[in-house]
Amino acid sequence: METKRAPATAPDPTHPKPLLGRVAIVTGGSRGIGSSIARELAASGATVVVNYIRGSEAAAGVVAQIEAAGGSAGTEAGDVSNYEQVGEMFGRIKERYGRLDVLVNNAGILRDRTYKKMSITDWHEVIDTNLGSVMNCCHLAVPMLLDNGWGRIINISSFVGQMGNFGQANYSAAKAGILGFTKTLAIELARFNITVNAVCPGFVETEMWKSVPENIQEKILERIPMHRVAKPEEIARGVRFFAIEGDYMTGQSLNINGGIYMGW
Repeated sequence: METKRAPATAPDPTHPKPLLGRVAIVTGGSRGIGSSIARELAASGATVVVNYIRGSEAAAGVVAQIEAAGGSAGTEAGDVSNYEQVGEMFGRIKERYGRLDVLVNNAGILRDRTYKKMSITDWHEVIDTNLGSVMNCCHLAVPMLLDNGWGRIINISSFVGQMGNFGQANYSAAKAGILGFTKTLAIELARFNITVNAVCPGFVETEMWKSVPENIQEKILERIPMHRVAKPEEIARGVRFFAIEGDYMTGQSLNINGGIYMGW
């Protein structure tokens, strides 16, 4: 099923479906922020590939929601920290859709420990999944974007990669690495009409947030000037902006964090 070829130009943000004819993949798209991003891009007309590693039912549920709203989507299983599996997955995407236009690197895990308690396994699992996956997916996606003469790469980083956070040395290192990678790749791909940007969420209302004890939640909220956490849909709208309206933005970080980090 090859998708109708879209022009190698930026989408028209005034069009009701500005991403119509384009294909997007969202890694870790079966839940949380990723599922909201998948729905947002599909609502904008993109055919969305929902990547997951576990939880095929959740991924299928996201696809069902998209299709019920009149959109187009499919699922792809694959461990994005594993380069071989990523290669196989992108091969299937190319065979099925014939193109790729938007890559959203969202997949991530937590293995929170204070540094003195952090194991080597804790370190490598987070670095490989949160940072290594970005390299893996970009390495396979960039040739497909170059074929189009247009593309968008949007990496989900975090305010933790900008300012650090107690008990998250592995996570903050990975998310900071994403920001450096984003800037360098943006420089290299700009002349090919491919932009590379990052979204840096603060705390977000996901299942992970709901599992935090109420007294700890309140302490976190005290640190946030807006005194609330983000809704996943707010992060998704930031991704949509980069995909559709941020035509003259590359190598940038969009901070959606309620004011918890206000660095330059």
